[in-house]
Amino acid sequence: MSNESNSYDAIVIGSGISGGWAAKELCEKGLKTLVLERGRDVKHLIDYPTMTSHPWEMPHRNSMVLKDKEENPVVNRCYAYKEDTEHFFVKDSEHPYKQEKPFDWVRGYQVGGKSLIWARQTQRWSKYDFEGPARDGFAVDWPIRYKDIAPWYSYVEKFVGISGNKDGVDTLPDGEFLPPWEMNCVEKEVKDKIKAHYTDRHVMIGRCAHLTQPSEHHLSQGRGQCMARNQCYRGCPFGAYFSSNSSTLPAAAATGNLTIRPNAVVHSIIYDEQKGKATGVRIVDTLDGTSKEYFAKIIFLNASTLNSNLILMNSTSSRFPEGLGNDSGVLGKYIAFHNYRGNIAANYEGFKDKHYFGRRPTAVMIPNFRNVHQQETDFLRGYMSFYTAGRQGWGSQGNVPFGEEFKEKNSLPGDWTVFMMMQGETIPIESNEVTLDSSEQDKWGIPLLKINVDYTENDEKLLADFLVQGSEMLEKADCKNIRSWDTKQAPGLDIHEMGGARMGKDPKTSILNGWNQIHSCPNVFVTDGAAMTSTGTQNPSITYMALTARAVDHAINELKKGNIK
Repeated sequence: MSNESNSYDAIVIGSGISGGWAAKELCEKGLKTLVLERGRDVKHLIDYPTMTSHPWEMPHRNSMVLKDKEENPVVNRCYAYKEDTEHFFVKDSEHPYKQEKPFDWVRGYQVGGKSLIWARQTQRWSKYDFEGPARDGFAVDWPIRYKDIAPWYSYVEKFVGISGNKDGVDTLPDGEFLPPWEMNCVEKEVKDKIKAHYTDRHVMIGRCAHLTQPSEHHLSQGRGQCMARNQCYRGCPFGAYFSSNSSTLPAAAATGNLTIRPNAVVHSIIYDEQKGKATGVRIVDTLDGTSKEYFAKIIFLNASTLNSNLILMNSTSSRFPEGLGNDSGVLGKYIAFHNYRGNIAANYEGFKDKHYFGRRPTAVMIPNFRNVHQQETDFLRGYMSFYTAGRQGWGSQGNVPFGEEFKEKNSLPGDWTVFMMMQGETIPIESNEVTLDSSEQDKWGIPLLKINVDYTENDEKLLADFLVQGSEMLEKADCKNIRSWDTKQAPGLDIHEMGGARMGKDPKTSILNGWNQIHSCPNVFVTDGAAMTSTGTQNPSITYMALTARAVDHAINELKKGNIK
């Protein structure tokens, strides 16, 4: 039953990157907003216990013990899960799920979600990405185009703080940038030689959500310049990388309109058959197991891709027996991700008199050059490539004897090495899906999620092409001892899962319209990765942020017009 103590103007489910943006925008537009977060509260600075810890202060020098690796194999495969960050990750046993095919589901349950542990790489989509499905005949046509979201990219970039160059490349549009990070001498050499041999391959420094030169409004948030500590996943004491905790949630709180309710697992969204709309959210308190309901005119679902699908599928009613908004029957289907399986390493023999100093929170990027303007290979779409160069650490030059030669070898840096990796677009297919296991529930009484997602023949062909083309590029750049390999990692470890509640023009083949509203329940908006119709080749988070800000603006306008009541 609704009353003043549990009624709000808006409810946001999830406090991560997109949820934080929904909270900020709704609160700043005057709506009393409740943010529901299934995890514990984490406050900026206060709850970053290892943010200034020294390596020798870690009991196991920042490695996970064998027992943890055996008990939590999925999360232990994540590059950022270590002794100094484990408190921001979900252990495998804490929220089990069913793997019908191998899938590494990496999660962060706390206020701020995975915004505390993301890789912070931010590239806009281009017109080719939004046009791709319609042109190439897969998934469904996006209901929006680049021109629709471009102003919102600019809007969120200015607030977030993105470092990068204006490179003038239409496959990776320029944005609102702070000063970029620099390439080192070998990275520049590789860039120049790739440019000399190819006309379709653009090499640029990575764009990332780090304050290289904070503007006045960043400083007013209490955020400061990035110190390149390379300890971002611990929580940043400078607020120098963007997170909900250091940026959007404090901005929302400053309005006086924000309420955060941690330890609240969302069971389902409440649909009122008489009113013909969603009226609230049902939660289970993780501390005492009790249930409670909260009510609002507008609901934003930002629980992260797979949990947002789970919530929609578990939100059943007479009107929606197969899940909220699922008239089309596609809810939970067409899950896609990014293909990270291709790796290449090489040596570079020059620049023995050069080194570099410090750390850098981004790599060198090569935007997708495959099938951009027309179909030219036997696979659909393409891949971004990333590379870095560095000198091996002192003492890493292989087997050396003891004595004088040992000391001499350890007094000099090793050879230059170059590492390259891929980020490939996967094609959403109907059989890549998530469903609910009605026979087994988690400790909060919610059905377990079953994940049935795998690679396709298209992914294998795309991988093979990257290994050939990437090796060729490094060869043209005069690299030596080039070796390539397939990591064979399961889907999910990219942590870029998308889809399941996709946007589209036709309610018969999609869940959401061009404003991220559920077609048949327009006061519910989904603006996290679940909304994605296709994946592109770019890191997705900046697109989630832009879609969220755009959707809130539309929601407010619809409220004013009386179309949402």
